[in-house]
Amino acid sequence: MTTTPAANPPRQLTREHFALLIGGLFTTAVGQSFIFAILPPLGRDVGFNEMQINAMISTSAMIFSLSTPWWGGFSDRVGRKPVLVFGLAAYAVGNFIFALVLSAGMSGVLVGMPLFAIALLARCTQAITMSASNPAAAAYTADFSSPKERTKAMARLGTASSLGMIFGPIIAGALAGLGLLFPLFVATGLAALAALIVAIRLPTDRNPHREHRAHRKLKLTDSRLSMYLLCSFGAFVGFSGIQQTLAFRLQDMFALSGAETAQYTGVAMMTTAFFTLLMQLTVTQRFQGPPVILIRIGLALMAVGALLISIAGGYALIVVALGIVGAGLGLATPSLAAAASLAVEPEEQGATAGLVTACPAAGFVVGPVFFGWLYTLDPTVSAAGAGLMLAIVAATGWLGLKRPAQSVS
Repeated sequence: MTTTPAANPPRQLTREHFALLIGGLFTTAVGQSFIFAILPPLGRDVGFNEMQINAMISTSAMIFSLSTPWWGGFSDRVGRKPVLVFGLAAYAVGNFIFALVLSAGMSGVLVGMPLFAIALLARCTQAITMSASNPAAAAYTADFSSPKERTKAMARLGTASSLGMIFGPIIAGALAGLGLLFPLFVATGLAALAALIVAIRLPTDRNPHREHRAHRKLKLTDSRLSMYLLCSFGAFVGFSGIQQTLAFRLQDMFALSGAETAQYTGVAMMTTAFFTLLMQLTVTQRFQGPPVILIRIGLALMAVGALLISIAGGYALIVVALGIVGAGLGLATPSLAAAASLAVEPEEQGATAGLVTACPAAGFVVGPVFFGWLYTLDPTVSAAGAGLMLAIVAATGWLGLKRPAQSVS
């Protein structure tokens, strides 16, 4: 193949570069939203109980969280693009295997504990490899965006997740009518296509700082990052607790079938993602001040929305409250990533991106198991506990985060 000018590393990210990065991450975000929407009813159909379903989500999230920092550091050494492409391809393969295992469960070839153990193994293996994509994309973005543009760049990259959460539930709800497994096979094809396009079209990165790296391993306790990581982790503990019990709550509250549950859950999740995207497009990408301001406001909105969910007695209020939570996510998440990126040296961008990416996944380790357990005791207590968790995180953000010495302006 003849090398084209597009193979050279960019000095600054263009619209095409952003489109490639966003498109690649969009496919995995769509696939994950499929999982969140269909796994609760699908898991029940193959005989899993609520704790097993939540444990599957949490365990794979734990593996993802532990693997992501390593991939981020690895991208500091070998480059961002090969790690990104590997993660996308691995997601496609892993998703296909996971769908085949669940298909065996629906046909009765695998049942009971053997089915659960194999499905869990497949999901965790997928998590190890797919965790390469996000930190590589974030570090690629940081490498080729100026400090002044960092918050905007991270917000633009964050639209991949938001778009996936918006369109994923819509697609999952539509495809669920063809069978609860069908969305997983569609997600496999999308990720494989994205891996191929990114491999061909995304410019190869040659990080100018690589020759001078000391390869010092960043720690969670690094004083430059610890508060950002703590707030991100706590926010996603509360958010994941809400998200992962939502399908159960809707199904039990309104006596829905499996397909109806996927559709109702999909609309609610789409609302969250829509307001996340709206904030990213209208506020975060245009904000010129220190990212800590948006972090504080975003965490406060998440707490308000979560507390409204805990008292909601009807579907409409649940959807409105999830919109408020989504608006908070749209402000806080990219701002936390930008603030962390600005707090470290250029040669630490990959490792930092890995730690920042690991925090939401770590939140999904704790949140589904703890709040899923609370749900088995009382659905209202579970929702109220998530609201209280986010209120504590919001208070921590307002009191504990200081404006950094560096400025994005």
